[in-house]
Amino acid sequence: MRGEGAVLLVSTYELGHQPQGIAWPAAFLARAGFRPATLDLAVEPLDEARVARARLVAISVPMHTALRLGLDAAARIRSLDPSARIAFHGTYAPLHANLLLEAGACAVLGGECEEELVALAQAVERGEDLSRFVQRGGAAASRGRLAFPVPLRDGLPSPARYARLREVDGSERTAGYTEATRGCLHRCRHCPIPAVYDGRFLAVPVETVLDDVAQQVARGVTHLTFGDPDFLNGPGHALRVAREFRRRFPAVTFDFTAKVEHLVRDAALLPELVACGAIFVVSAVESLSDRVLGKLEKGHVRADVLRAFDACDRAGLPLRPTLVPFTPWETLEGYLELVETFEERGWIGRIDPVQLSLRLLVPPGSLLLGDPELPLEGLDPAALSWRWRHPDPRMDDLQTRVAALVSAAATRGDDPATTVAEVRALALAAAGRAHSHVARPFTTAGTPRLTENWFC
Repeated sequence: MRGEGAVLLVSTYELGHQPQGIAWPAAFLARAGFRPATLDLAVEPLDEARVARARLVAISVPMHTALRLGLDAAARIRSLDPSARIAFHGTYAPLHANLLLEAGACAVLGGECEEELVALAQAVERGEDLSRFVQRGGAAASRGRLAFPVPLRDGLPSPARYARLREVDGSERTAGYTEATRGCLHRCRHCPIPAVYDGRFLAVPVETVLDDVAQQVARGVTHLTFGDPDFLNGPGHALRVAREFRRRFPAVTFDFTAKVEHLVRDAALLPELVACGAIFVVSAVESLSDRVLGKLEKGHVRADVLRAFDACDRAGLPLRPTLVPFTPWETLEGYLELVETFEERGWIGRIDPVQLSLRLLVPPGSLLLGDPELPLEGLDPAALSWRWRHPDPRMDDLQTRVAALVSAAATRGDDPATTVAEVRALALAAAGRAHSHVARPFTTAGTPRLTENWFC
């Protein structure tokens, strides 16, 4: 079991970046004396030789798309080696424990599970019963603070094979990824992270974070994404990381994710983060409807969104919003108002068109379950979500049309601003309103972005 590749760590999708979800487990396993192999199906073919050597295959499922692809990967691995022990780990694993067990998983592990994964490998090695390695629903596997090693990236595909940073002038740079914290302080009801972490977050030691950055820079990375659920959950820690980042890597830039309320609360910190190399921030705006934001318990209202954009603009830090515009509580007029507000304020260049197509996911264990205003119609195993129908049929029809439009446009490589204009025309038609030209021309200028624009 300690032989080369007896444990195989598999990733299927991690937002287009080199998978942290197997780099960190690989480091924990190596520290315990294992010699794990890795396989990223996002950029590599399924390697039958690696599967054949493995006694334990651990599939990382940190998000919805990864889980869908992970289930397919498990079936393919099972067909190649029916004796393989297959485990799932990551944020989405415990929420779907029953489904994963039905798919043949021997173990299901959630947040902060790396030490449990090591224990699982040891149990497989000794031929022990594995029933204790099944988490269901919420609680993270480890309640204590993990002793984080530096993520092990040896054996992973080159960073050059993943999403890149696209500059304002169209040039591109090699991008990397790391995390300075894990979990989240907040309990947004539509997010899977609170269901697993229950309002907890853990800071990774600054030196560990920067050593991970260093090994990626040595492999050609010149831009780094801090993929924490919220980089500003611990603003003091964030500043320590950013300051040391600038000292050690003065030519490398970074982006990060932060809640709207934190961008407003910590607006005074933003200029220093820019000085340390931040070139844009991602924030889960989700909606401009105070009713929707209240139902999701986002912790901000529409006015805060405007304040966050203003604070970021003053600091020279473009805010790139993520959205969930199709929920049971959004109206067609509200959807149009969202698009038109982005047009009027010149923010169209900061949004990826896919964001205008996203529909609320309600996985098992979601904090939204039990809401009397959420019209659930049964669990859809294929979609990995509870089914719901909008009270206004026009909204469900519009979502289907918008999703098809933005997918086709992305495949063709259409200009994002043109796609957003087409989305607006669809929404106007759905509302029975005549199409009208906007006073401010669309533009995508002035907004660096990653070439991967999917977020779930």
